[in-house]
Amino acid sequence: MTIEIKAPTLPESVPDGTIATWHKNLGDKVKRDELLVDIETDKVVIEVVSPVDGTLTKIYKDTGDTIVSNEAIGAVKEGDADEKQSAEPEAGSQPDAPEQPVPESAAAESSSTEEPVVSPAARKLIEENNLSSGQITGSGKGGRITKEDVLSRLESGATGTAAPAQPAFTSTGSGRVEERVPMSRLRAKVAERLLQATQSTAMLTTFNEVNMKPIMDLRGKYKELFEKTHQGSRLGFMSFFVRSCVEALKKFPAVNASIDGNDIVYHGYQDIGVAVSSPRGLVVPVLRNADHMSMAAIESKISEFGEKARDGKLGIDEMTGGTFTISNGGVFGSLLSTPILNPPQTAILGMHKIQERPMAIRGEVQILPMMYLALSYDHRMIDGKEAVQFLVTVKDFLEDPSRIILEI
Repeated sequence: MTIEIKAPTLPESVPDGTIATWHKNLGDKVKRDELLVDIETDKVVIEVVSPVDGTLTKIYKDTGDTIVSNEAIGAVKEGDADEKQSAEPEAGSQPDAPEQPVPESAAAESSSTEEPVVSPAARKLIEENNLSSGQITGSGKGGRITKEDVLSRLESGATGTAAPAQPAFTSTGSGRVEERVPMSRLRAKVAERLLQATQSTAMLTTFNEVNMKPIMDLRGKYKELFEKTHQGSRLGFMSFFVRSCVEALKKFPAVNASIDGNDIVYHGYQDIGVAVSSPRGLVVPVLRNADHMSMAAIESKISEFGEKARDGKLGIDEMTGGTFTISNGGVFGSLLSTPILNPPQTAILGMHKIQERPMAIRGEVQILPMMYLALSYDHRMIDGKEAVQFLVTVKDFLEDPSRIILEI
C-alpha cells in the first residue's frame, strides 16, 4: 500500500513554503515518525515525518520547490522498515532487484523523471564525491546503481557537482572572489517586515540609562539558591526586564496596544516577544500571559526558546501574536542602538551591554555597571510623554527590584 506524504496545514499567515532538505533518498527504508523532509516557511522550519514503516518511493517536490498546505510532496510504500537491503553483488554478478516501489499506473509516466534506486554503498560514494545519481548509469536490475557503477564513473575522470549547501565562489578578476547564495525565506520575510515598519510607522526612539548594580547584587546573592530551588532554571537578567516591562505596561496601556487599520486595540494581557538570534535569522518567540509567569518560569521558557531557535524547532504558534517586544543586543556587545518596531506592535525595548562608567551619585563619583535602554515607539499611537514615562518606570523597577514584587 502506497501512502502519500503531504505538506502540513499551514496557518493563514503563511501562504506557502519551500522544500529545504530531503533527509531520505528514493529507495531508502524509513521508520514510522522518522524525519523525511524539512519545509521552510517565512517563520519556521517544519519537519515532516513518515506516517508508516516502509520505503520512500516517490519525491514529487525537490529541494527549492514551493509547496502549499496539504500538497503531496512524496510517497512511502508501507512495509517492514527493518528489513535489510540485499548485499552488494560480487564483481561480475547481477544483483537482485528490490521490490519495485512505483505503482504500475504511474510507471510509464515516472520512468523518465524518477531518480534510480541507489544501493547504500553506492550512495555513500556518491555523497563523498559530490556526484549526482543522475550522472551515473545503473547496471543493476531495474537500473539500480551499484558500488561498481560509481567506481567506474570515478575512474573515468568525471568530477561531481558541488553539494547544494556549499556556496559557489566566482572570480571577479584581480584574484578577488565573491559568493552568491539565495536569501532564505525567513531572511527575506524579516527584511520585508523591517522595511515595512520603517515606511509605514511614525517611529521614534527615546533613551535612558539604568544602574544594574542592584540587580547584579541580588542575582549574585540568590543565584545558587535560585538554581537549586528551581531546577533547570538559571537566574539571568531577562526575567527582571520582562517583569519590569509587564508592570510598566499595566501603567501605560497605550504602549501595550496595537493599530488595526483606523482602530486602536488595547490588550488586557501582556504577551512579551523576546527577540532571539538563530542560524536562519532573527526570530521572536512569545511569552504568553507573561504577567502570570514567575521569574523561574520566564527564565526556563526563554532558555527553551533559545535551544529551539538554534535547532530550528520553533513552531509557528510560538511566534505569532505578542503585544510588546524586548530585544537584547547587549549579548553581542552593542552599547547603543535604535531597535525597529515589530508591527503591529507599537513599541519595542532595546537592551544593551552593561558597561562600567563613572557616575555622580549624591555628589560623589562612583564606578557603576550601567546599561543604556532604548524604547522605539509608533508616534501615531504613543505620545512622547507616555513613552518617556514608560521607560522611566522600567528604569525605576530595575534599579529597585523590590518594587516588582510589591507592584508599586
